[in-house]
Amino acid sequence: MKLLNYTSKYLAFLLLGVITLWALAFYYAMLDEIYDSLDDGLENQKILLLKRAKQDPSILKNNDFNKHVYSFIPIEKNQYEDHKERYQDTLMYMINEEDYEPVRIYESTLKTDGNYYKLKIITSMVEEDDLIEDLVSYLIGLYVILVISILILNNLLLKRIWKPFYNIIAQLKSFNIENKSQITLTPTTVEEFNLLNTTVSELINAAHKSYNEQKQFLENASHELQTPLAISINKLELFLEKNTLTDDQLMHMAQVLDNLGRLTRLNKSLLLLSKIENKQFQEEDKIDFNTLAQECITDFEDIAKHKGIALQLETQNTIHFKMNKDLARIVLTNLIKNALVHGKKQNPVIIHIENQLLKVSNTGIDSPLDSELIFARFKKIGATEKSTGLGLPIARAIAEKYNVKLYYTFDQQHTFNLQFPKN
Repeated sequence: MKLLNYTSKYLAFLLLGVITLWALAFYYAMLDEIYDSLDDGLENQKILLLKRAKQDPSILKNNDFNKHVYSFIPIEKNQYEDHKERYQDTLMYMINEEDYEPVRIYESTLKTDGNYYKLKIITSMVEEDDLIEDLVSYLIGLYVILVISILILNNLLLKRIWKPFYNIIAQLKSFNIENKSQITLTPTTVEEFNLLNTTVSELINAAHKSYNEQKQFLENASHELQTPLAISINKLELFLEKNTLTDDQLMHMAQVLDNLGRLTRLNKSLLLLSKIENKQFQEEDKIDFNTLAQECITDFEDIAKHKGIALQLETQNTIHFKMNKDLARIVLTNLIKNALVHGKKQNPVIIHIENQLLKVSNTGIDSPLDSELIFARFKKIGATEKSTGLGLPIARAIAEKYNVKLYYTFDQQHTFNLQFPKN
């Protein structure tokens, strides 16, 4: 959900609560004002009736509401003295409405020509149910108008205010540190946006500096580590050729050479992983994985024969995918090599290609492997001492670089699947 809409959602809920409270307060305030106005009108009618009674005493004989909106009922002096003015709400049948409607009755007393009377005056009231219904209807309309106004305000005015923010977000989404791209900051008078611009600019500069330093380190490490390792191995091999050693000494020297060889492979693998993660392989071509798979089979043919394992290629479709050619060969080579290392003799390693899916299957142990642990660095499958434990992690790093899904399945055979997205 976008920030503007997220804010609007909570603002809409807040408005609903505020309008509801305001409606209740307005309703009771309006009712109080209506009652006050009705009561003033009833008191005014009493004064008018008292003046009229002095001019026309016959009205004092009216005690029927069916004929007039007032009635005079003779009372005793003590009743006159004890009576207090009061207002009463009740229902009365209205002929025009053909229903009982609310009315307000005012009861008071008066004295005229030595006689005492209880005066009742009746007046129609506002129907509260109709008032509530109308009030609710208008409030719903007001709420809808306010919410629509807020949405329009957000998408027109506030969108302009937030333009620097959305501009920098859009640039960050397409930011690529390998291309030395820079962020163009939009000038703004908003303090928070200026702080964001400054912070992002500092982070990008730090990222560029760190990237360049890391890239330089990789180049130096490749040269500084590989050369001493190669020299050490060569000198040890020359030493073995020129000197006669005992069997025990030869065994120890062989172990040293094995460890140096493993260290060399490990160093190359770690450097390759770092380069992949730092996206230093920029050249891309349209790779024909059917042809590449056949080339890899040819490369591993001698090793496969030595291990007594046949390499089979099954194709139903062709896969063409744009990526770095060297990385494509590395990922496929690592999967085939892994299958050969852990495969059983007399059981083929099958490379199957269909519908943007490349599968490398081999027969190994009879139980499935941990589908996540096998892609962890330095986690070896089986007891192969010469393995660096980085073959599958390198394959996954390459796959993730190009949004290719690399995953493991088990169905009598161990299968590594490369699911290519549609180009």
